[in-house]
Amino acid sequence: MSKSHYSAEQRKELISKLIEHFGNQVIKDQILEFCDERNLPNPHFLVSCKDIKVGKIYNLDWFYGGKETVNDTMEELLPAMQNTTTMKPKRLVVDIDNTVPDKDVTYVPFGFFKPLEQIIKSKIFFSTFVTGLSGNGKTTMVEQVCAKTKRECIRVNISIETDEEDLIGGNTLQDGNIVYREGPVLTAMRRGAILLIDEIDRGSNKLMCLQSVLEGKPYFNKKTGEVIHPAPGFNVIATANTKGRGTEDGRFIAAQILDEAFLERFSITVEQEYPSVAIEKKIVLNKMEAYGKLDSDFADKLIAWADIIRKTFEEGGVDEIISTRRLVNIVQAYSIFNDRLQAIQYCINRFDEDTKTAFLDLYNKMNVTESTSDIKAAHPHDEEIPF
Repeated sequence: MSKSHYSAEQRKELISKLIEHFGNQVIKDQILEFCDERNLPNPHFLVSCKDIKVGKIYNLDWFYGGKETVNDTMEELLPAMQNTTTMKPKRLVVDIDNTVPDKDVTYVPFGFFKPLEQIIKSKIFFSTFVTGLSGNGKTTMVEQVCAKTKRECIRVNISIETDEEDLIGGNTLQDGNIVYREGPVLTAMRRGAILLIDEIDRGSNKLMCLQSVLEGKPYFNKKTGEVIHPAPGFNVIATANTKGRGTEDGRFIAAQILDEAFLERFSITVEQEYPSVAIEKKIVLNKMEAYGKLDSDFADKLIAWADIIRKTFEEGGVDEIISTRRLVNIVQAYSIFNDRLQAIQYCINRFDEDTKTAFLDLYNKMNVTESTSDIKAAHPHDEEIPF
């Protein structure tokens, strides 16, 4: 049946039943499911009414001028609806504290740290895309550069559900009034902060709303009619596990293929590698000291163990990898349980049984001998590592 099958009285009755069933606030799927279950016509008059939407929520009270009852006819309510919906929502001003990240005294700079520091210190808009395998310190690097340079950093984590309202802002209800809540992108622009877009390759084509932002240009907010000019120092740094072209090996199954025009807006793309053996040892020792469990011998074994696994991963001999983040997790577990093998096992339990067993076997061999060359001498007929 078509939408014309709803008379004014039937519309009023439907809205009354929806309020009785769901309350005053409802989403589109609930409305459609409600009508479908009762074999009712498509309520196009309702789901297409943008004036009563706040984000993804339909506020059914607005059909009745904010009244709790539904005794008025639709014709009587139209003037009240027009009066309320033509009013521009007030901008909600949120008092945000200083967003400069805390300095991590255990952090060891490496990789792109110094060039990124130069970019941020310059206060020249230079959008940067940082890609690399998981757990190699991409996000922490950006935060610690901001901590060192005392620059505000506003971090946004991206998912496939992230849309324009999440980034730019949108209408919301506060104390029964419609207010416009500004999103993190415009907040960062106003404050001249660093906008850290984390896991950007998890997003959809809805990220295209950032085109002008990635060019460092003013943004016209179509919902408020305001033009926001980026304050000096504003910049965009994005992190991702891929280069925005998806992945064929299935390691990052949630990674999306991003639009070429979107990716082209970034000034540069940086490939972040895992830290060198020497740097990673400093990181592990710093974390051990911070957790009150300094163990240089264990640190050496962990670094050598992770290094062999990574080299084997690069050669295609194993499907999993030990990241710097996982080494830090092992150190933390060791400080709690005071047992090396238990700490390692807890932190590699997420891998499949074969991989977990192989990783433990490798560590046990390294624990018996003092170096990888000793391992080869002790097991001349074994493969380099048991994968």
